[in-house]
Amino acid sequence: MNNTLFVTAGEIAKELGISKPFAYKLVRQMNEELEAKGFLTIAGRVSRKYYEEKFYGITKAD
Repeated sequence: MNNTLFVTAGEIAKELGISKPFAYKLVRQMNEELEAKGFLTIAGRVSRKYYEEKFYGITKAD
């Protein structure tokens, strides 16, 4: 995956080997979690950092 700010549902589907509709469901779920924390979100995309944290436990020390 490249180093862009957001990851799309299509990229998630390809990377995880899942269907696009299921990937969109995951994106919606992650965006709802972010909205509950007060963040703005974009439909069909989710923060790459949040996605990697949720699925791979990857965190970067600032």
